[in-house]
Amino acid sequence: MANSPVAHLTRRYEFSASHRLHSNAMPEEENQRIYGKCNNPYGHGHNYHLEVTVAGPIDPTTGMVMNIVDLDAIVRTEVLVHFDHTNLNLDLACFRDTVPTSENLLLEIAGRLRHTIPGLVKLKLQETGKNFFEYRIPMSDNK
Repeated sequence: MANSPVAHLTRRYEFSASHRLHSNAMPEEENQRIYGKCNNPYGHGHNYHLEVTVAGPIDPTTGMVMNIVDLDAIVRTEVLVHFDHTNLNLDLACFRDTVPTSENLLLEIAGRLRHTIPGLVKLKLQETGKNFFEYRIPMSDNK
């Protein structure tokens, strides 16, 4: 398959989670100044949209880059089960000492998927209609 055409497959997933943007390393006033309304002590929520992109040769037998059923199962097991309908600050150990910004959330998701999805090249997280965050997986991780 060395000369097979390379294609990209992007699949979109959704999950809902709440969080509070707050750093224990900063005084209350600094947290309020930096995070504004997102520093609300009661938190707030988002309906996140996650796009997972894989790239690779098109298998001559199946005609696919990756089986979508397999991709769905991995994302469900590694991401959706853990993040959907949670309070990121309280329910996930990874955010007990890390501010659950969308940037940090995207890095956490990348850490969970980068070694389990062959050919993973990009993740994109939409937090709101105006905020998108993108992470390109380093080529060294795509072996």
